Amino acid sequence: MSQVFTPAVFMRGGSSKGVFFHARDLPAAPDARDRLLLSVLGSPDPYGRQLDGMGGGISSLSKAVIIGPPTHADADIDYTFAQVSVDRPVVDWGSNCGNLSSAVGPFAVDEGLVRASDREALIRIHQTNTKKLIHARFPVAAGKAVVTGGFAIPGVAGTGARIRLDFLAPGGAFTAALLPTGNAVDVLELPGEGSFRASLVDATNCAAFVDARDLGLTGTESPEEIEAIPGLMELLDLLRRAAGVKMGLALTPEAVGLANPKIAVVAPPSAFRTLSGETLGPDTHEIGVRMISMERAHRAVPLTGSMCLSVACRIAGSIPNMLCGTPAREDEIRIANPSGVFAAGAEVRNTDAGPVADSAVVYRTARRLMQGQVAWVG
Repeated sequence: MSQVFTPAVFMRGGSSKGVFFHARDLPAAPDARDRLLLSVLGSPDPYGRQLDGMGGGISSLSKAVIIGPPTHADADIDYTFAQVSVDRPVVDWGSNCGNLSSAVGPFAVDEGLVRASDREALIRIHQTNTKKLIHARFPVAAGKAVVTGGFAIPGVAGTGARIRLDFLAPGGAFTAALLPTGNAVDVLELPGEGSFRASLVDATNCAAFVDARDLGLTGTESPEEIEAIPGLMELLDLLRRAAGVKMGLALTPEAVGLANPKIAVVAPPSAFRTLSGETLGPDTHEIGVRMISMERAHRAVPLTGSMCLSVACRIAGSIPNMLCGTPAREDEIRIANPSGVFAAGAEVRNTDAGPVADSAVVYRTARRLMQGQVAWVG
């Protein structure tokens, strides 16, 4: 069977990389589109390396983005995210990638989909997976997104132009509410394993937050250490699936998708060693997190996961709220993760009906790495 060549752009957004497509260049039929994306990324790969495709063998490097005309009155473009499993023939459409969201605005400007005058662009993005709006602000020069700058983010070498992302009204992205069960803390019952406290929060993405101490952890473990502890990854997946059922994402644990909800182990501020070998003290952050994404311990933290955590830290009585230290700045929460520390902002207000998240804000960098045509087996 001969190869097919499809126009594409390979981009880094935050601490993720993905293949970007115009919607017009992809098949309309869902099955055909999934087959294309699996072939492009090199999945499924039982060796876990995706050597026969553009993927990098881990969830943050096995992603695709589809950009099309807006279907929302208050948006300039539509953005659809696809999480491609590394070792299974699965394309999951049930989540958003906050990191790649940062590359969507620059892609739209550089591709001529949205006109932007020099200085600062504001691109209004309709995120179709969540049906939410994202506002991206970034510098533009000579009609193109600026790439160089002095802004650094954990997990990415060097610096780049700062991109501000405002996720508007992020609560209830995949369920009916910011707190899908109505509770700041729930109890997950696992037959044969026991009971575990968890805060189930839906803000930009769904996540279940568990106190590290309830799992016999410190919350400072590296991804490798987490994956090496006998039975821990299996337990975390059971908790994740139980949380998915409780949040209304599926009727049975087996039916819960791979991408959502995330499961996150959170801990109070403590000294830890980053993947680059730097030791950071407890005064550098308000909360620590180790998050599981697509059945692997994430080497940083998914951006939507960090925003969900920043919102959760401001929900009275939640596990993150009880573990979170006093913020150094009122408008942000500094989050320790295996790659370092970065800040995420959240505006949450209390109402008679419960907490309401008005926005979540993060800053990223992005860069176009390659453009042309990607080959796949038709």
